[in-house]
Amino acid sequence: ASHRGSRPAKAAASANLPVSAVTGIRFALEPGTGRNTVPVRSAIIGTAFAVVIVTATITFGASLQTLVAKPALYGWNWTYELNGGDGLGDIPAAGAATMLNRDPYVKAWSGVYFATLQIDGQNVPAMGASPRAAVGPPLLSGHAFNKPNQVVLGAATLAQLHKKLGDTVEVGAAGAATTRLKIVGTATLPSIGIGGATHLEMGSGAVLSYKLIPAGERNLYDVPPGPNAVLVRVKPGANHAATLSSLNTILNKLGARACCGAQVNGVERPAQIINYGSLGSTPAVLGGALAAGAVVALGLTLIASVRRRRRDLALLKILGFTHGQLAAAIAWQSSVAVGIGTIVGVPLGIITGHFLWDLFAREINAVPQPTVPILSVVLIVVGGLVLANVVAAIPGRIAARTPTALLLRAE
Repeated sequence: ASHRGSRPAKAAASANLPVSAVTGIRFALEPGTGRNTVPVRSAIIGTAFAVVIVTATITFGASLQTLVAKPALYGWNWTYELNGGDGLGDIPAAGAATMLNRDPYVKAWSGVYFATLQIDGQNVPAMGASPRAAVGPPLLSGHAFNKPNQVVLGAATLAQLHKKLGDTVEVGAAGAATTRLKIVGTATLPSIGIGGATHLEMGSGAVLSYKLIPAGERNLYDVPPGPNAVLVRVKPGANHAATLSSLNTILNKLGARACCGAQVNGVERPAQIINYGSLGSTPAVLGGALAAGAVVALGLTLIASVRRRRRDLALLKILGFTHGQLAAAIAWQSSVAVGIGTIVGVPLGIITGHFLWDLFAREINAVPQPTVPILSVVLIVVGGLVLANVVAAIPGRIAARTPTALLLRAE
């Protein structure tokens, strides 16, 4: 008599919902009293926790697939690289500029040079470019170098130097005079550079003015001077076969192919990106296994609830509940528990997945771009409610077979 009942159950009764629905809502939200107490809060919290884990796992997996599919997130912020030949050859600057500016498929381009420079006494692979270059690596913090006295570093290199944005470093070739540069940003760097030597990596390297690289290292061949590579971004919708043919024609006309073995390179994927791509559907399989565990736990909870509420179920049968109504009440109980767990768990799972992905992306020095798989989230919600009713079938049958006479003998 002192038990007030849950507000949702009272609201359901006031809304003239079927008596089986009202009973199921009461079973899901009211723990009961005495020896018939049911841990309804634990069941809902457990369901919510399972939804959080599954949603976070799927969000993390979708973000991983996005990383592998988008080269810009791991430093390749352009379409093609015109490489002068193992990062050492020259692409004649004057002729290349004229032809690339006239090419109908090219949207933007930038010439770059490769070398290993000393930064505060440490050997660091460097990519030399012009300030305010049209094409460059994607930034993680700060801004691109806009002046010759500025430098952008890989996040790992910044940590190794024990520096932060706004600090200065001494930069120069081995045995040469150094120049003081201000650190203005960090970037995710592509895996390009001099073949067979230390080259840029996602978190390692520096981007600075090409004039800081000694002229003798910039141009090793007796050809018209120019960059060691040209980073080319093509126009949206451009035909890639036609673009490749056009860029190869440019290299042939410049004589860079015959001189230095120049070639057109597509995306150069770092080893870790290749390894992550090999994971395939592993996150989805993990999420499915966790979901299966949650379904089993929900089923066991419902069976335990039916056993503890045998007296209530017997009284309901005496009052006229049919077998179908008892089964429907258990289905409502399961649906309410899963529904509340889903409403709470899905947003928390997305937030958790975002947080974990940001940590992971920063650890590997990639651009942190989490992805929410909307369709998968919708399937989690719909599938959770469907499974709730499927799982409730056995406990519902047990409830329908509750022996009233035996249970009420003591009343």
